[in-house]
Amino acid sequence: MPLQTSALALGSASSKLFTTSDSIAFCNNGNKSCLLNHINFSRHSHKSHCKRRCSVYASSRVSDTQHSGLVQDSAASAEALQDARRSADWKVAKAYSDSGLIYEGMVEGYNGGGLLIKFHSLVGFLPFPQLSPSHFCKERGKGLQEIAKGLPGSLISMKVIQADEENKKLIFSEKEAVWSKFSEQISVGDVFEARVGSMEDYGAFVHLRFPDGLYHLTGLVHVSEVSWDLVQDIRDILTEGDDVRVKIINIDREKSRITLSIKQLEEDPLLETLDKVIPQDGSVDPDSLSTSTSTSNDIEPLPGLASILEELVQEDGIDDVRISRQGFEKRVVSQDLQLWLSNSPAINRKFTLLARAGRQVQEIQLTTTLDQEGIKKALQHVLERVP
Repeated sequence: MPLQTSALALGSASSKLFTTSDSIAFCNNGNKSCLLNHINFSRHSHKSHCKRRCSVYASSRVSDTQHSGLVQDSAASAEALQDARRSADWKVAKAYSDSGLIYEGMVEGYNGGGLLIKFHSLVGFLPFPQLSPSHFCKERGKGLQEIAKGLPGSLISMKVIQADEENKKLIFSEKEAVWSKFSEQISVGDVFEARVGSMEDYGAFVHLRFPDGLYHLTGLVHVSEVSWDLVQDIRDILTEGDDVRVKIINIDREKSRITLSIKQLEEDPLLETLDKVIPQDGSVDPDSLSTSTSTSNDIEPLPGLASILEELVQEDGIDDVRISRQGFEKRVVSQDLQLWLSNSPAINRKFTLLARAGRQVQEIQLTTTLDQEGIKKALQHVLERVP
């Protein structure tokens, strides 16, 4: 009996410690069923534990799959919302383009060709040539890139000039917005202080300064409107950055174009008085002219003059053209042939025209019904036809 009690006590202790060696030792003392029960319990416990682990793992996989699906659905939903917003913003941009409304846009950045403009969820482009001239004239001497560096973060009034959703082109123009505001303040005949911008073979682009001190609009001075003299190369007369005075001679509001003239602010040499060369009373000024004894029939026209006179007599209102006298100046005005009109009105339908080349001067009398302005226009028509 004491032995059994001891065995029971040990069995009780071994069940607490629950080690394999203790169970085997205990069973070797005569209780084989205990070992079998322990083995069965151990197997049952392992299977139960595996089932729980598999159940947790399976549950975890289901949870991860569900979470991944929710994330994907959320991302797809967000992308769909962004696409819808962008599409709506393209429609807004198209409405701005069609209506011509002015948009206040913020400059996001710049690149080699222009500025990047924020338009709601879109980013558009404002090319440098579409900037207002005020930027270049305000920071004189700075290049495009230097000017662009200071523009990010600033607001600019502009118009949408292209909104093409299919090709993803959103183009802005500050020039067009400025034209809408300031073109109503100008008229033909107005005179402006201006600054010369870029130049081409056909003329110079000149920026007009407004009362606020800024240069808002740009016009073209054609090479023929730079000087009354013949200009072969406009760069011989003007330089970029020159300050000049210009007169507006034409405004094309449909095409947003301004035509300017520099020479029309100067007196037309064709209307210079001839009294300094050949006095109107027929006398001779010895300081300026020595007359020849040739009669009008003997006078040979200056080179190029004969064809001009032949064409001139074909003009309406001009009945006769003839060289009345000639002389030689002591100074050379120009080697090229020049034609000068008298400021004096016609007397007995006779009007005086002067031809000059080098030191030689020839006086021409026109028999005409035209006034001074009419004779000038007739001469301009002839000079356009004669090479």
